[in-house]
Amino acid sequence: MSEKDEIAVSNTLTPEEQAVWDGKAKVRVLLNLWDLGGGKMMVKKGDLTKRIVRTNETSQRYVEVLGELQATGAIEYSLVNRVTLVELTAKGKEVLAQGLKSRDSLFEFDGSQIGTRLGNSLLKWIRHQDGAASVAVDKGKADVGTIASYDDFKAVAIDVYDSLNRDYNLDDLVPIYRMRRAIGEMVGRSEFNEWLLEMQANDIFQLMAGDMRDITPDKREDSIIIPGGTLRYYAKRLNP
Repeated sequence: MSEKDEIAVSNTLTPEEQAVWDGKAKVRVLLNLWDLGGGKMMVKKGDLTKRIVRTNETSQRYVEVLGELQATGAIEYSLVNRVTLVELTAKGKEVLAQGLKSRDSLFEFDGSQIGTRLGNSLLKWIRHQDGAASVAVDKGKADVGTIASYDDFKAVAIDVYDSLNRDYNLDDLVPIYRMRRAIGEMVGRSEFNEWLLEMQANDIFQLMAGDMRDITPDKREDSIIIPGGTLRYYAKRLNP
C-alpha cells in the first residue's frame, strides 16, 4: 500500500475509530519496544519500525503515535553516532502495563495484530511481571537482588559494559545510567554505587563526567556521585 493510499484509508476512519486504532497502536509499539530492549536498553529506531509496521502499512502511519508517546514521556530518543535510538521510560512501562491490564483499555488483539512474535512478547511481559511480583513478596531478598558479592557484580558489570559498548558503538564511553538499568533489579542501588566505585579504585573502570546532551532528571539520578559530591555520567574500561 502506498503512502497516499494509506492516508486515504486513515481518512475514512471516524474520530472514534481513529482513537481506538491509535490506542491499540501505542500499546503494540510499547510492547515491541520493551521486548526488543529487554525492558532496559535502547534500541535502534529502525529496528523498532520493522517490528511495528504490519503488512500493507508504512512507517508514516505511526508518526503521530510515536510523537504522542514521546510527548507524554513514554519513550525518549537519543542520537548516538548518528544513529537514532529509542528508549522505553519508566512512564512508558506504566502506560504499557495499564494498556494491557485495564478493563477500560482500548487494547485487544485482533486478526490483523496478533502474530507469533507479538504473542511471544506478551508472554515474556506476563512472565516478567509474575517474576517481579514474586521477588516483591520476598521482602528479605527484594533489596538485595541476585548479585550478592563484589566479584559477582564485577563480572556482570564488565559483561554489560562490553555488550552496550559493542552493540551501540559507544566508543568506550558507556553511560552509567544505561549500565544501571541493564543490570536492573539484580543489585540494589547502594550496592551498585559502592561496587562501581570499588571497580574504579581497582583501575577496572574510570568514571568520567563528560557532556551528556540528552540528560534528564531520571538519567542524572541513575548516574553516580563520587566522593566529594561530583556527578559522573560515563564509565570507561581500563586495560580491556
